[in-house]
Amino acid sequence: MDGNDMGGGKCPVMHGSLTTTETSVLAWWPQALNFDILHQHDTKVQPFGKDFSYRDEVKKLDFDQLQKDIHALVTDSQDWWPADWGSYAGLFIRLAWHSAGSYRLADGRGGGGAGNIRFAPLNSWPDNANLDKARRLLWPIKKKYGNKISWADLILLAGNAAYEVSGLKTFGFGFGREDIWHPEKDTYWGSEKEWLTDDEHRYPDKDDRTSLENPLSAVVMGLIYVNPEGVNGKPDPAMTAKDVRETFKRMAMDDEETAALTAGGHTIGKGHGNADASKLSPAPEGGSIEAMGLGWLNPKGKGFGRDTLTGGPEGAWTSDPTKWDGGYFEMLLDHEWETTKSPAGAWQWKPVDIKEEDMPADVEDASIRTMPMMTDADMAMKVDPVYRSYMEKFRDDHQYFSDTFARAWFKLTHRDMGPKARYIGPWVPEEDLVWQDPVPAGSISYDVDAVKQKIADSGLSIGEMVSTAWDSARTYRGSDMRGGANGARIRLAPQKDWAGNEPARLQKVLSVLEPIASASGASVADVIVLAGNVGVEQAAKAAGIDVTVPFSPGRGDATDEMTDAESFETMEPLVDGYRNWIKESYAVKPEEILLDHTQLLGLTAPEMTVLVGGMRVIGTNHGGSAHGVFTDKVGALTTDFFVNLTDMSNTWNPTSQDGIYEVRDRKSGKTKWTATRLDLVFGSSSILRAYAEVYAQDDNKEKFVKDFVAAWTKVMNADRFDI
Repeated sequence: MDGNDMGGGKCPVMHGSLTTTETSVLAWWPQALNFDILHQHDTKVQPFGKDFSYRDEVKKLDFDQLQKDIHALVTDSQDWWPADWGSYAGLFIRLAWHSAGSYRLADGRGGGGAGNIRFAPLNSWPDNANLDKARRLLWPIKKKYGNKISWADLILLAGNAAYEVSGLKTFGFGFGREDIWHPEKDTYWGSEKEWLTDDEHRYPDKDDRTSLENPLSAVVMGLIYVNPEGVNGKPDPAMTAKDVRETFKRMAMDDEETAALTAGGHTIGKGHGNADASKLSPAPEGGSIEAMGLGWLNPKGKGFGRDTLTGGPEGAWTSDPTKWDGGYFEMLLDHEWETTKSPAGAWQWKPVDIKEEDMPADVEDASIRTMPMMTDADMAMKVDPVYRSYMEKFRDDHQYFSDTFARAWFKLTHRDMGPKARYIGPWVPEEDLVWQDPVPAGSISYDVDAVKQKIADSGLSIGEMVSTAWDSARTYRGSDMRGGANGARIRLAPQKDWAGNEPARLQKVLSVLEPIASASGASVADVIVLAGNVGVEQAAKAAGIDVTVPFSPGRGDATDEMTDAESFETMEPLVDGYRNWIKESYAVKPEEILLDHTQLLGLTAPEMTVLVGGMRVIGTNHGGSAHGVFTDKVGALTTDFFVNLTDMSNTWNPTSQDGIYEVRDRKSGKTKWTATRLDLVFGSSSILRAYAEVYAQDDNKEKFVKDFVAAWTKVMNADRFDI
């Protein structure tokens, strides 16, 4: 063989072009629209096949035996990674906490509901150092119970079990989290290119800690919450309190819940900053192949016990770090504290004076006492007057503290699961909690056809009916299963006043639909959706195609008391590409926000395309705008949007108004229509144009209506976890 043959050493693989995540077909054109966010959890990466249902499998679990096995593991010290003080409680609590704690309210992404801590970047974040060991410790249990327990459920259940073994009566637990099988690489964690830093985008005003860029909640790239050393690594508890408050608020926690979580989280376990962390091996995602997916390996000493090294602060917070007690409050409030540095070089706090018997024991030798510590976030609990008031209240009433923490922990670990209807298992609490967005069951016994006829005879236009139904349903997001049409919260604060919902038009439509609902025994939620279906059927008929839109009754109507209005504020749509509306100009292109919204709705690129094209010609644009309405038959569900979008007799020209374009006849120069970027992108993007051309073909008029109805029904039923 010569040098050109494989035997001569020429590699048969195209280096980097297909095997790394840094290159892609579109890398040459960075301004091109990236559709990865819509394809990141394609069914091809799921190993179980289309007929597998985790929600069915998990119901087969021996729940009691599983709990016994995890409880035993908490105190079962294994040779390769022995537990501190003979307990893995702190490690498993941290694993569960950091899995769930990446949740943020703004877009519902992050959190422990999909087991995404198994993948980059979360599996290799500096703040998650050594949590790879915790998951490996759980592997024998995962192996034993197999498909009946997801990693997402098991990781959070391990944290629950760790608290129970330590002495806390937990609030409960719900199973039902389905694993993902690919990194959520398009979740926005910040624009920084280096761990543990923040750039000018994260905090436009460094002194205003509420200026943290949306949808982020962590203060720097690579941390779950705040910097334990202080703001920008400088001890200042009063300033850190501002970061704590803002970060936990963005996780949907109030001040009392935040105080309870801080105290309860630091009641168990310790920090491991007993040496220079730069000596550790790379994180899991960057490790050598023989590391077999483990990272942060310590080359010195045993690598565990006293030699366990994570980096950052060193020491325990309480005298008895494996016991659920009030020791945190005694340690924090009964001592004066001064700054010091850990052996790893991290700022932390130590008591000015402490008796030896009040110190925590060494993790390997109970006869040796070690210095306790507090982070700057702990000191914030002492310095901030609001947080301190809760610390004192918790100290005086341990049962109240335990109950408050148990509820906050339950919220932390279940916040992204959606309504309680999705919870499975024997430990689901009976109590309905307002943050679960409860919705009462609706009637299924009314005459659907009679209601549809009343709606059809009501005088409402097709555009009014379809727009209202869409606005009611479009708030759904698959990230945390919140929002949607069920509950009819569009008629409640804050949604009834959102600019995107056109309050005047909304109230007009509701004034017609609510009496129909009352007279028929149907819920307002059902009638709103039915009105949208009636509008779609009328639009299809106007295009010469008879169709019946599928409908499942049973939605209920929520009340103000069932609605956490403050948490819904963050869900207000600021751009809706489907209704061709932008509240104001943003740094992000509107078409990129359209893709983000589409992903949250659980739609594909073809489904997005057919819905946009159909809603334009139906006449659902916000405020009655004519932009993108490329038809002279408004109200008919025709393919005109796509036909005229791809018509080569048209030219597309920018106007003096930013983001607005004119569509002119190529020969005469006469303006035919106007359009926005949210219209032109379906002709300019090679991917979207390919879909648009399908619906512009002469032979796909019926296919277009069929596909529109299917996508429409998918959105209307997105939050129907009961069907």
